[in-house]
Amino acid sequence: MTAVNELSKRIIANVEKAIVGKRKQLILSLVSWLSGGHILLEDVPGVAKTMLARAMAKSLGCSFKRIQCTPDLLPTDITGASVFNPKNVQFEFRPGPVFTQILLADEINRATPRSQAALLEAMAEARVSVDGVTHQLEQPFLVIATQNPVDHEGTFPLPEAQLDRFLMKFSLGYPSVEEELKMLELLQRTHPIDALEAVATAAELVDAQKQVREVYVDSKVQQYLLQIVHDSRRHEALTLGGSPRASIALYRSSQAMAAVLGRSYVLPDDIKKVVGSVMGHRLILKPESRLRKVTTTGVLDEIVAEIAVPTVHPPSGTPGH
Repeated sequence: MTAVNELSKRIIANVEKAIVGKRKQLILSLVSWLSGGHILLEDVPGVAKTMLARAMAKSLGCSFKRIQCTPDLLPTDITGASVFNPKNVQFEFRPGPVFTQILLADEINRATPRSQAALLEAMAEARVSVDGVTHQLEQPFLVIATQNPVDHEGTFPLPEAQLDRFLMKFSLGYPSVEEELKMLELLQRTHPIDALEAVATAAELVDAQKQVREVYVDSKVQQYLLQIVHDSRRHEALTLGGSPRASIALYRSSQAMAAVLGRSYVLPDDIKKVVGSVMGHRLILKPESRLRKVTTTGVLDEIVAEIAVPTVHPPSGTPGH
């Protein structure tokens, strides 16, 4: 996994020229992309959600498009539409912004449910159907969506089915005083994102995604992972626990986390690093749990703390062992 580790280091070093103090979120973003999954960034306005997405896209050298979601956004504004061409007296398909490799859906909760649903097929199957014709999307196809948890006027909360399409959901948080001071220094003359150049290619990312699938997951680690998901299904504070899709997402993400850290096998710690971002948005709290200020993060921490951590040895043939 040396190649994946080196690719990750290049991308992170490049993005950090423009984004200060978000190493954890950068690693999670890379893990999500290496797993072939989509990201939902939820945080208050002005903490660089859009800038993070743009910086990651520029670093990868992939085609990039942005949709600013508003209540009047139509599904065809996302997928494209058939337009009549009077020259040849035929309808021609004009692709929408979804036909790209990295798509930023800014403030996705301001789009109507009908427009939000237009992204579902693209996110789940990397294809779009318009007027009975299916169009494949170029690989890698990755969606980064942002939403604000405050100012709910005029918003349409994402339904559980669509939240489940996102591999990870996490927030950026406010920077520390030192980080914000460094940010002001970087922004003194021009925005550093304008000077960012690609340090990787789309082909490298696709190749890394294939390598990640080869990361070894011991049967004890698989059992540990499944125990977390199954315990969430019967937790007293939850109406809905993790689905089999959550198990698959956790499995893929732990493989990618191990690869990013330069390992060819998964440790329980890799699962712990990603479990909150992978499963937090897939769990539904009971109404009484919300009244008691219980959070999905707290429930997951409780579940993980109660499960015995297995001892895992590197597989035979691993360098250095």
